[in-house]
Amino acid sequence: MADDWQAGGFGLYVHWPFCQAKCPYCDFNSHVVAGVDQARWARALVAEIRRLAEETGPRVLGSVFFGGGTPSLMAPETVAAVLEAAREAWPQANDLEVTLEANPTSVEAGRFRGYRDAGVTRVSLGVQALDDESLRRLGRLHGAAEARAAFGIARDLFGRVSFDLIYARQDQTAAQWRAELAEALALALDHLSLYQLTIEEGTAFGARHAAGKLAGLPDEDRAADLWEITQEMTAAAGITSYEISNHARPDAVCHHNMVYWRCGDYAAVGPGAHGRLTLGGQRWATEAHRAPGKWIEAVEQTGRGEEERVLLSDQERLTEMLLMGLRLREGVSVARLDRLGWDPATALALAEAGWVRFEGGRLAATDRAWPVLNAVLRELVPG
Repeated sequence: MADDWQAGGFGLYVHWPFCQAKCPYCDFNSHVVAGVDQARWARALVAEIRRLAEETGPRVLGSVFFGGGTPSLMAPETVAAVLEAAREAWPQANDLEVTLEANPTSVEAGRFRGYRDAGVTRVSLGVQALDDESLRRLGRLHGAAEARAAFGIARDLFGRVSFDLIYARQDQTAAQWRAELAEALALALDHLSLYQLTIEEGTAFGARHAAGKLAGLPDEDRAADLWEITQEMTAAAGITSYEISNHARPDAVCHHNMVYWRCGDYAAVGPGAHGRLTLGGQRWATEAHRAPGKWIEAVEQTGRGEEERVLLSDQERLTEMLLMGLRLREGVSVARLDRLGWDPATALALAEAGWVRFEGGRLAATDRAWPVLNAVLRELVPG
């Protein structure tokens, strides 16, 4: 099992923790600050890449993903320094994918040209909604016109552009979602990430919901209707779901996210970044210090931004492989599960009931299971 990660490939995740404002639904590690010393942060990120490269040795880097926070607040010079370090650290795949997440408020043509020149090949825009009232309720700083303009800039400069939309929002009707999704699909996109609004503990929305102050959220039946509309319209447009919330043309899936879902290895740098590394035949979960100040001081003073590294047992790896792999239409390799000591009894029972299927040496959720995938996974995942 020493090389099992190769079934998913190898990527680099870079976490930029800074935002212009904290969105009320967001539970990511993001922080609002007045100013950032870009050169200092570039040095720290580069140092972490070099440290991890010494551990992994030469392996082919297939993807780099700048997430956050708001990575489009990074200076192009910072992005360039990180990518130069990555190129020096590992051999690159011929089709290396470099994605940068961006908020429409921080999209500016000159800066985006700098990202392109640094080596970014793909941009993912956090649009979230295409009408001003919904954006206001979601706590976004941009308007719908700004989102459309940002998309135009990104499309002119990059070969691949994705954007996110959130549905099942407050007071959203089926007709409104159909119209919004139709506009998104008309923008000649090759990739869309479409998420149902979820209320997370520890967020502003979570607090409002607990206090009974978040009216208009859809019930299960209305949310299911919106899910069906989403699947129907994206399939008709040829941008089909390859993962529970992600839709793409066949040649435009996000390579980096596939590393996660296929349980490949990924080095992770930046505050709060989580990684998975196979070293010496064992698989480790890595986690960096969450607080930006603590992380950068740890890198500078100790040469290491990681807070902890945990050895994953076969049982933990099996659970992760099921949870991640069954999010994909393609499912997960049964041979990989078998190598981790999997007992297929529950899956066989679920297959009899029509919730999962065995096909081509893989285990996958059926179309019937996708709207209730979490419930299926609760049955399937041991423990």
